[in-house]
Amino acid sequence: MAKITFIGAGSTVFARNLLGDILGREELVNAEIALYDIDEQRLSTSELVARRVADTLDAPAKITATTERRAALDGADYAINMIQVGGYEPCTVIDFEIPKRFGLRQTIADTIGIGGIMRGLRTIPVLLDMCRDMEQLCPEVWFLNYTNPMAINCRAVTRSSPIRTVGLCHSVQGTAFELAQDLGIPYTDINYIAAGINHMAFYLRFERDGEDLYPRLREVARAGRFPEGNRVRYEMLKHLGYFVTESSEHFAEYVPWFVKRDRPDLIERFNIPLDEYPRRCVEQITSWEDERARLEEGGPIEVRPSFEYAATIIRSIETGKPRVVYGNVPNDDLIDDLPAGCTVEVPCLVDGSGVQPTRIGALPPQLAALIRTNVNVHELTVEAALTGRREHVYHAAMLDPHTAAELDLDQIHDLVDALLDAHGNWVPNF
Repeated sequence: MAKITFIGAGSTVFARNLLGDILGREELVNAEIALYDIDEQRLSTSELVARRVADTLDAPAKITATTERRAALDGADYAINMIQVGGYEPCTVIDFEIPKRFGLRQTIADTIGIGGIMRGLRTIPVLLDMCRDMEQLCPEVWFLNYTNPMAINCRAVTRSSPIRTVGLCHSVQGTAFELAQDLGIPYTDINYIAAGINHMAFYLRFERDGEDLYPRLREVARAGRFPEGNRVRYEMLKHLGYFVTESSEHFAEYVPWFVKRDRPDLIERFNIPLDEYPRRCVEQITSWEDERARLEEGGPIEVRPSFEYAATIIRSIETGKPRVVYGNVPNDDLIDDLPAGCTVEVPCLVDGSGVQPTRIGALPPQLAALIRTNVNVHELTVEAALTGRREHVYHAAMLDPHTAAELDLDQIHDLVDALLDAHGNWVPNF
């Protein structure tokens, strides 16, 4: 039976969701689950949760836990990556607090922006070490990456290793579910095609039974009948003509138009939650400590299906039954007006032959132009990480839309220097 390795299994809530998806499938109940993390306490909690999930689902899976990465990867058929290098403390705190000194505010800081650049720089070396292990221990593995910054990480891996890699996210299917709710239509009735890059893909078609639903979405936008937390994306629908797949709090910091230190009116008008990610981290840490105590006392565990694609991919490869997912893969003649080789997010057919991306062709020109502003940051961050050249870190920050809208060139250089110094050994020695 398939061996499925969880890398960073100490991300217990996320691991629980994926385990529920995997062990809830009849074809995968006998899987071998190998849990790996560098934090023994968190790993122990995840092992407890994994066994409780298996018991709840009556799944006779073999479950092991180890702090040795090579042992976990040895013979793996699938490796699911969910690490966060540097964690909330110290690295996420650094990513938010130092830019504040320069007047640069962020919401999530995990995709691009100065926070996304730094997260990429500290994550890429770890991913490449993993790939070296996989090349030796499980060269035919499918590497399913959930770790952000998705496009940056996947680009670095596919440039540097032959390991078969697909980046996975829930933004495409998650947003489609939200839009169905906004329209009062069952999610299962919706058909769509989306394409672009992770966190900046757009629905090129959004339909029900052949009916184009965009006129109804535009009416929702005109009437203001949308959730208060989604003002940014509905504003972008008005200006671009298409709906973006990642949340408003994310999208607000990928562009130069919403988060400005001298425009508090924009923050209020578009309901932008500054410092949202640190706030979520603190809340999640507190709530999970309570949940862990409850589980250790023998309380019941909730298992329900998620929107994640990992189980779908594993199930289709194992059984040969075709399904469609959205994956982050190299742009090998998939989207004409984005750079060759960059990481794109497109529909993929999955069956016994693996993950096969769908060719999209050309995007609407305004979408491709906007996306390229983010791809520039991806490419320069990867170049910095792979070459060790500090100037490319400056270049990435200089071309980042939000950073460039707020800071001058001297400030950007000083900010990069301050962040690299503060991160110390968490980032490469440029």
